[in-house]
Order: sequence, then structure tokens, then C-alpha cells
Amino acid sequence: MDEDRRSAAELPPRTYPHGVPCWVDTEQPDVDAALAFYGALFGWDFEDRLPPGAGGRYVVASLGGQDVAAIASGQGPPEWITYVAVDDVDSAARGVPDLGGVVLDGPTTVGPPGRMAVVRDPQGAAFRLWQPGTRLGAQRVDMPGAWVFSTLRTPDVEQAMRFYGPLLGWEVSPDLGLGMARVRGYGDHLQRTVNPEIDELQVDAPPGFRDVVAGVETGPGAARHTVMFAVADRDDAARAAERAGGTVLSSSDTQWTRDAVVRDPQGAELTLSQYTPPA
Repeated sequence: MDEDRRSAAELPPRTYPHGVPCWVDTEQPDVDAALAFYGALFGWDFEDRLPPGAGGRYVVASLGGQDVAAIASGQGPPEWITYVAVDDVDSAARGVPDLGGVVLDGPTTVGPPGRMAVVRDPQGAAFRLWQPGTRLGAQRVDMPGAWVFSTLRTPDVEQAMRFYGPLLGWEVSPDLGLGMARVRGYGDHLQRTVNPEIDELQVDAPPGFRDVVAGVETGPGAARHTVMFAVADRDDAARAAERAGGTVLSSSDTQWTRDAVVRDPQGAELTLSQYTPPA
């Protein structure tokens, strides 16, 4: 995901091909408390998208008038959830059991925004399949306060790809070397739509990087999808998270980023990432 240099007003709506993560939201028991935390951390504006009496809340966050994420009411453990775009959610959901996964809920129409299915991969990582209607996906990405990336953390990458490859078209290869999954043709899609300068911006990137859609990393613990948000300064953002009631769990530096893993006041974890490319 690379944001084009043109202003948002000059860009067409951002769309997501089959297999590309397209949206993130978090379900929280106290929505107002979550709005206070994330508003302080990222400067988001909020709009309730469900009518009163609908039996819950779904609050879409925006930056500069463009949707970036959402906060919803939920009774389970608070977490950030990744949605992956699919051409046909019914067809995709039918294929999940054959690949060893489980359809936990749906497919369900959630009004004009689209159709959704909640699924779990064979190793236990849950995520959502999304067939867009009016909600195409995140419209502002890769800039401070916006979602950058989702990463699958799995005990066995090879086994995971036997699920995500046939279902979503994900491919991993040693030449990228950074634990990244790509969908063939995604870079061409970006070039045709919101990022005509993709090759200039990624001139030093390894072959195939223009098609990268998600991270895939081996790690301990249960398989899961994690989310990363961009910040202008990691340390400033970490301090802001603490002032708002969050907890900084860890910090790390890579060749390209300075990261901090944060737990929000209700328990959902996310990564704050400052882009620091080599000189």
C-alpha cells in the first residue's frame, strides 16, 4: 500500500482486488471509551453509522473526511479485526472448509455497505471476508493516523499458505525476504487507480514488492492477524498512548521502521510504526 502524492480530492475511490486486506475495525465493550482513546492517539473524527435502536454501534473513523477504520460495540475480548476483499463472499466461504478452515458466521448482508463472512484459518487465526457494497474499504492509508498493514502471525508459514494461497491468491517467496505475502497484479491495480507513480516510489524495493498485500511471520503463540498504524514519531505516539490510558508493550527498530506494540485501555493490541527508510 503506497499513498499517491496527489491530494485525496484528485484520486478516485480506493478499491481492493480479491485477496487484498481492505478494512480494519475493533470491537470494544465500551465504545465511548475507545473513541476517547483513539481520538486522542490518532486525531480521528467519528461518525455513528447505525441508527439509534439498531442494537449496537458501528462508528467509522476518518481523517480529512476519508474513512480509515471503525470502532464497534462487542462483548468478546477486544481486538483489532482485519477484513480481506473477495469478489464473491458466498463462493469464498464455501471454499473455506475444503481448505481446513471454519466459517464462524455468515455470509451475511450488513446492509448497503456489503456482505461479510467470519472465518478462521486451520491454525486458528480469525478474520473476515468482505464483498464490498458502498463500503469499498479504507480510503486513507499509509500516512500518520491511518492503517498501514496487517500481518498474519503463524507457527507454520507453509501450512498457512496452503489455506491462504488457494482461497485468496496469496504467495510468499524467499526473494522478498521480509515475511510478506503478495497478490499477483495488485501493483498494476494500484498503478491504474490511486498510485500511478508506484514504480518511482518503489525504485529500490525488491522485485515483487509492488504486489505485497500483507505480512506473514512465524511467531510463538496462537495464530492471529495483527494490525499496524502509521505515526509520524513512534516515541511521541507511544507517550500519547500512555497518556490516554494505553500500555506500551514493546519497542523495536528495523531497517525501515521504528515500531511500538501498544495495548489500548480495554485490551486490544496494535502496532504503531514510524517509517524511517535508510538514507
